Amino acid sequence: PAGFVEASQIAALISQAQEVRRLEDGPYGGDTIYCGDGLEGEIMDAPISAHESGWGAARIADCAVAQTAHALAEGRLWLPGERTAIDLPIAQLQDVGKRGLDHQLFISDAHKGPFTKEDASPTATYPSLWNHSAKNETRIVCEPDSQMRVKKGMEEKASEIWATASRSHINSEFTFGSQPLAVAFTEHESVGGRVWPNVTFDDPRFDYAFTIWGNSTLGLLSYWWHASRQQSSKASITMRYVETLPILDLRALTDAQLSEAAHIFDDFRSIDLQPAYRADTDPNRALLDRRLLMDVLGMDAGIYDAVRRLAAKWSAEPSVHGGKGRR
Repeated sequence: PAGFVEASQIAALISQAQEVRRLEDGPYGGDTIYCGDGLEGEIMDAPISAHESGWGAARIADCAVAQTAHALAEGRLWLPGERTAIDLPIAQLQDVGKRGLDHQLFISDAHKGPFTKEDASPTATYPSLWNHSAKNETRIVCEPDSQMRVKKGMEEKASEIWATASRSHINSEFTFGSQPLAVAFTEHESVGGRVWPNVTFDDPRFDYAFTIWGNSTLGLLSYWWHASRQQSSKASITMRYVETLPILDLRALTDAQLSEAAHIFDDFRSIDLQPAYRADTDPNRALLDRRLLMDVLGMDAGIYDAVRRLAAKWSAEPSVHGGKGRR
């Protein structure tokens, strides 16, 4: 508010509001708040329990985005402009796979870590995807940037730690304004580092489907909704809350769907993606959406168009673009 009088008027309007549209009511936005002829914003009723790692309904410009994200986490694809929701198999990550270990357990003396960390080597026995690198993260397949060396006398513990290595990694410190990937894949198994913890699955086919889901518009929305958004254009997710991240339930996919997901992964392994905040204008992200929705999930072109509308709404959120100019 520009001043005390305006703030007082807005506060009065909020306190007088009755039967406010709820987070659970579908992607229709909140109730509008006008101060004179000026639109001041929206008001929406959102239960705190709806988001375990913070409060997803905070810092929202378009309430319809929050309503869609909430429905998605509950297993319903309810898109802005669509009258009804579509059932979509969604599960918490911990029910489909397993998150890796905290990076301190690898190298910290305080945790008796069995490794030391060095720069990457093409012949590394124990490779690691440890840090963010803008140059290395434009494609879904990333090269390990580090390697681990086993400390003398800690060979057995190193072997136990290394057993958690995998090909899938999740971004624990995601800057939407500069980074394209929520999920990264390494060609060979590697351990995750400070910002790329491991995600392991019993079925190796799940790695491919998880990677394309995580980097689609729906995957980005799920990450954004579940993560902590305390800084502009940046979201973080702790090791604890990685476990409850809503993802596509890969167990519900048929063999044919998993095979198609692997084909899409192979087609995209050499394709560059733009930073996430450009999800609405990146033609490659749009193609990824189309192939996931239509070729894997069997949805029609109308749903694809609605997801692209959602991409525009999500990209317009200040907590996503952080004030960066958008094309």
